[in-house]
Amino acid sequence: MDIEERKRKAHDLDVTVWVGKSGLEAVVDELDDQLSNENLVKVKFLRAARAGDSTDEKATDLAERVNAELVDVRGHTAVLYR
Repeated sequence: MDIEERKRKAHDLDVTVWVGKSGLEAVVDELDDQLSNENLVKVKFLRAARAGDSTDEKATDLAERVNAELVDVRGHTAVLYR
């Protein structure tokens, strides 16, 4: 599956992981579990989680922590693939 196909599939996904004021650490295990069951997971970064960093920076950091590929970032929502 190429990057464009992943983006198309991600379009219809619901957000299943929300990153809030507790930060990335709070969602790493849950995201890792979801990526083990599903290839694509949509993550929403709430205002409290961004704290001065861009959504791109947070999403890249999160993808590295769960050994996943960052497929797309739109607004404050990211799609990860593994």
